[in-house]
Amino acid sequence: MFNDIQQIIEDQIKIICAANDIALAALKWTSIPFAGEWGMATSFFQTAADAARAGQGGGKPVPQRAQELAEQVKGQLGSVDGISRVEAVRGYLNVYFETSSYARRVVDEVLASGTDFGRGAPKNERVMVEFCSPNTHHSFHIGHYLNAMLGESLARLTSFAGFETIRASYPGDLGLGVITVMWAYDKFYKGQEPAGIHERGQWMLKIYAEATALLEKKDGETPEDITRREVFEAERREMYKKWESGDAHVRALWQETREWSLAELRDILAMLKIKIDVWFYESEVDEPSRKIVDELIQKKIATDERATNGPVIVKIDELLGLTKDKYRTAVILRSDGTSLYLTKDLALAREKFEKHHVDRSIYVVDFRQSLHFQQAFKILEIWGFPQAAKCYHLSYGYVTLPEGAMSSRKGRVVLFKEVADEAVKRVLAVESAKRGDIEESQRVEIATQIGLGALAYTMLSTDNNKDIVFDMDTALSFDGHTGPYIQNAHVRASAILRKAGGTAESGQPTMFNYSLEQKEVELIEQIAKFGAAVEQAANEYRPMVMAAYAYELANIFHSFYQVIPVTQTEDANIRSDRLKLVRAARQVLANALNLLVIDAPEVM
Repeated sequence: MFNDIQQIIEDQIKIICAANDIALAALKWTSIPFAGEWGMATSFFQTAADAARAGQGGGKPVPQRAQELAEQVKGQLGSVDGISRVEAVRGYLNVYFETSSYARRVVDEVLASGTDFGRGAPKNERVMVEFCSPNTHHSFHIGHYLNAMLGESLARLTSFAGFETIRASYPGDLGLGVITVMWAYDKFYKGQEPAGIHERGQWMLKIYAEATALLEKKDGETPEDITRREVFEAERREMYKKWESGDAHVRALWQETREWSLAELRDILAMLKIKIDVWFYESEVDEPSRKIVDELIQKKIATDERATNGPVIVKIDELLGLTKDKYRTAVILRSDGTSLYLTKDLALAREKFEKHHVDRSIYVVDFRQSLHFQQAFKILEIWGFPQAAKCYHLSYGYVTLPEGAMSSRKGRVVLFKEVADEAVKRVLAVESAKRGDIEESQRVEIATQIGLGALAYTMLSTDNNKDIVFDMDTALSFDGHTGPYIQNAHVRASAILRKAGGTAESGQPTMFNYSLEQKEVELIEQIAKFGAAVEQAANEYRPMVMAAYAYELANIFHSFYQVIPVTQTEDANIRSDRLKLVRAARQVLANALNLLVIDAPEVM
């Protein structure tokens, strides 16, 4: 927020230290909570500790030497515009801003920057976020939605923080699960498919559950049941072989049914305002991955045990010189010559690095793949890719139902489209009763914004390492830590500005030359933290940081709204400043909501 002032002060400190032959350690600044004035502080403890280790500093204790350095810098520091005073306390240099100057600068910067307020400087690094990669021949359920929200929010955060960001999807469009649906469809349901995009996807999920039930062993099977099940299994395996050999009929069937799934996925992504930049498909990576195995064998990274009917493996711990079992031995090719997920992820990573020039690769995949990605990243490191150090697995927990875990095999899942439709339906019922003055089309738009906002915040406000027990009533509650609560803060700010005529504060210079109320101070302080929250959320790959920030900002604004007179203020200058503060708060609420993939409605 005040990087330019901070940089001016840092430059002066460097000059002072260089002139006095002091080896200055990197300075870390923290904000000083408001207590009549705002400020920031930095410590000289590291500089003093480095000097002590080097036999300098006259043998004085580190705290004493740190305080001497702080006093020395304070004594030689020149004046800086906007700074009211400087003090040296217990090894810290505390720099305080003029209160009116600080408030004025925060609000004016928000109003001048608008949707770009809080945007970070270009990082000169390219990030690829891989997410929203469901298997085809199923339907998009609430677990896929959690993945989509985490990935899209992270992509928006990294882009806003200054990273060049690429969104990638990697649908699993081959394997026995895909063949299972194709086999059952071809045998029992050919030509019966529904016409609607979402109906077809949901229908395929039912086919998968029914086919799985037919192929599973059951207690009390008769000889006829066993024979039928074995015949079905043989037919399924035969179709798989035909797919791998390129059989024209099976491949055409695969293309047709695959497109049904992808059409549903594209429609849901459009609904969620997610645009994927690069599409990878498991089927396209399968063949290149087998060639990679030969390269890893030649480089003596992989060990080929196929001569003794074994697989091709990578002894990761041994190659790293580890004496304790950590990454284990990874299989990258089965003895029958078929590849694994790991093989394909290695091939895909190389394509990301070499074709798309990715510096950081983020994989949004559930926690069950933790060891898989640890092994993949270490093999990439051994292989010689420096980007391996900046590969990251954004893990997340299960989305479960109150009655237990979801299961595609059993057909017990919560479909996202059904949840979204129900959310909008419930909100629309409330909006229709509350706002009869709004056109029906606008009520539907508002209900969609609120309903999807409630769902998105439910997903992003939870620690991604914890499971989410999905309950419709809880997700759609508008009280407490919810998306609609934050959206309502934006609505209230908009209402204040409409009441004031929208432009009542235009043309008036921002002053804040009056004694600020506590709620004004809290609001200004929270607004000023937005850029730091963006950086933290992006660098830590944690959208929850932004969710927490947005809730706190909304909470502070609601408190401000209740006790601070804005349009009723008689003093024209104070009224103008407070209207600008409201406008700034509304802008930052909108910016934060956008990073959480949530719309900011004007009315609700």
